[in-house]
Amino acid sequence: MNPTTAASAPAAQPQPHGAVAPIFATLPPLSLYVHLPWCLRKCPYCDFNSYEAGPGDFAEDEYVSALLRDLDSERPLAQGRAISTVFIGGGTPSLFSGAAIARLLQGIGERLTLDPRAEVTLEANPGAVEARRFTEYRDAGVNRLSIGVQSFRSPQLSQLGRVHGPEEAERAIELARGAGFASFNVDLMYALPEDDLDGALGDLTDAIARAPPHLSWYQLTLEPNTAFHRKPPPLPGEEIVVEIERRGRELLARHGYRRYEVSAYSRPGQRCAHNLNYWQFGDYLGVGAGAHGKVTLCDEGAIERRAKTRNPRTYASSAGTPRAVAIERIDDARQIAVEFLMNALRLPDGVPLALFEQRAGLALGAIERPLREARSRGWLAEEPGALRPSAAGLEVLNRLLALFC
Repeated sequence: MNPTTAASAPAAQPQPHGAVAPIFATLPPLSLYVHLPWCLRKCPYCDFNSYEAGPGDFAEDEYVSALLRDLDSERPLAQGRAISTVFIGGGTPSLFSGAAIARLLQGIGERLTLDPRAEVTLEANPGAVEARRFTEYRDAGVNRLSIGVQSFRSPQLSQLGRVHGPEEAERAIELARGAGFASFNVDLMYALPEDDLDGALGDLTDAIARAPPHLSWYQLTLEPNTAFHRKPPPLPGEEIVVEIERRGRELLARHGYRRYEVSAYSRPGQRCAHNLNYWQFGDYLGVGAGAHGKVTLCDEGAIERRAKTRNPRTYASSAGTPRAVAIERIDDARQIAVEFLMNALRLPDGVPLALFEQRAGLALGAIERPLREARSRGWLAEEPGALRPSAAGLEVLNRLLALFC
């Protein structure tokens, strides 16, 4: 059965405790996320599972072996599906050698079926790249890069704790292009410490001038358990942020970048397929310290979420064993439905309503009332057969989602 063209799921039946059991007619597409947790320096805003690579901490051969053991234990969860995308994130994956990435991708191909057209992305930090390594990544099978620029301004980069300056950021983009990467992303932040409208738009103008095929442009937020959360820096006020967003979106649109997710903009044909699979509530395997996965179990009427142990040393010694993974089973379709909507409503183009039935396992009637309410408020577009937030709905996304909870 083709997992992307299933018929709508039948109506779910009430269960004894008021829960509703999901019914899945088919499996969604499958991606693979690989987490490489080391970086040169822990940024004060970062809440990812990442660690500064101190002496003796960074043994890439040992870690790649652990990743492949982990993947061996995950293989049954593919349930016969090919991997449509691979994303190697971190940390700073570009700290790993070309040989290590080649061994990793070869091992993935030996254990799972990779779609011949699979998008394979690797995150790179401008402070940890070189021309030879980019070429080695391309030769290993990486066909897309995501470059963490964040800003082209020296004061802001220093406040963000980045290990690179504007020149390294510009050089990384040119190296990516020179190494033959037709597809790559530039990560850029706005509303930085002591930021203003001119500075934020200047950063965005600098990024656009370098013509990346894809831009992730997102607001700096103060996440729990980060240095910035413990000691907040001076950030611009809400009125300035709103104006930055309005003017920035206009600027991106004028230069041919279409917004296809809350913070993602691309030229035609350059959307990130891996992230789209998340937002469309596809499945994904996760390997690596702190990696997460989500798998649909059609026969059991459930979704399984899997989280790997976070400490890299503990992970390296236990990967592939039950000790290395925590499993959460979700078999309440209403909970799954809310999770589906939290992802799908981030997409300005929306999704077909039939996709809700297929991937949440719940009949459309279960959300008929909040759908009507959202449309009456102008937060959802009036499109038969589609679930698409309006421009107003994207501006009040949390309030829109609350209608379905």
